[in-house]
Amino acid sequence: MIDAAWLHTIDPFVFRITPTFGVRWYGVAYLAGFLCGWLLLRALAKRRITLLTPEQVGDAMLSLVLGVFIGGRVGYMLFYQPALLITFTTDPPFWGAIAINHGGMSSHGGLIGVIIACLWIARHTKVPALHIMDLVSLVAPIGLFFGRLANFINGELLGKIVARPGQPGPWWSVRFPQELLTGHAPALSDLQRTQLFSLLDRVSPEWWTKPGVKEEDVIHLLIQRVQQGSTELAQALTPLLAARHPSQLYQAFAEGPILMATLWFVWARPRKPGVVGAWFLMVYGVLRIITELWRLPDDDIVAPHILGLSRGQWLSAVMVAAGAIALAIITRRKDTAAIGGWRRRRRSAEKAT
Repeated sequence: MIDAAWLHTIDPFVFRITPTFGVRWYGVAYLAGFLCGWLLLRALAKRRITLLTPEQVGDAMLSLVLGVFIGGRVGYMLFYQPALLITFTTDPPFWGAIAINHGGMSSHGGLIGVIIACLWIARHTKVPALHIMDLVSLVAPIGLFFGRLANFINGELLGKIVARPGQPGPWWSVRFPQELLTGHAPALSDLQRTQLFSLLDRVSPEWWTKPGVKEEDVIHLLIQRVQQGSTELAQALTPLLAARHPSQLYQAFAEGPILMATLWFVWARPRKPGVVGAWFLMVYGVLRIITELWRLPDDDIVAPHILGLSRGQWLSAVMVAAGAIALAIITRRKDTAAIGGWRRRRRSAEKAT
């Protein structure tokens, strides 16, 4: 059987200034998400579908950016790796809590940060907080989509294995060299382990005799050489990697186009403030629970599953429950009027003609 799995060779850098520093696709993804969100919110404001003015949208986006980054980082530490709070090093930025250059952002924490930012925006614009949360929910899938694509480019948040090293994989599966740096790398046979060490020796001869050089350092260098186009190293490395579900792409499609289409369908007509946000919590939570069936938990979690669900799935279940409760409360309120609805102005124009 012919191996049809694709070897992941995408460089996480758009361009490098030094071997370890440069402009990353991850940062570009965040920038693209915020830019598209700002343009869409400003367009809604110009059409007067939202209570925010075009001038207020710019200030609101700054608060949302801070909410995403601060909430995402704090959430990652609290939910997944609290040891970062007491981790200090001799290398910049010296404190593990702010070492985002090594990754570590929680989407659930980012959501909490966004909610706090919405409350802040509401206080300064005098616009109902639930209405602002609705608007953010409408544009959030854009950022989620770009973020998941960045996860795929980085070779992080790996999917489950469909073929072990040396076994042929299906055409839709992907072999990620980054698995060698995680706790999710499958055990290699003695022969495969010897072949891996031979590769490391080719990349850095006698690395094991140099003081201070670790195996993971040489693996980083090996991956970098493959990403830079070394066909010889790529061919030798491929049989030593597992073929996996590209779960990042599954989540990009679910949390981007599917989630966005659902929310805009809900908001086709005016809704009470908070309805769209409640639907966001429910639909996003369900999609996360489903797509994480093909995704592995973070490799730093000792007990990844509780009653068959990962920690991320349990957090998503809480989101679904919170959204359902919020929707029940909001729809029963008699003291709030419906706002917005992107088809409202079109229908008005049709009636006028």
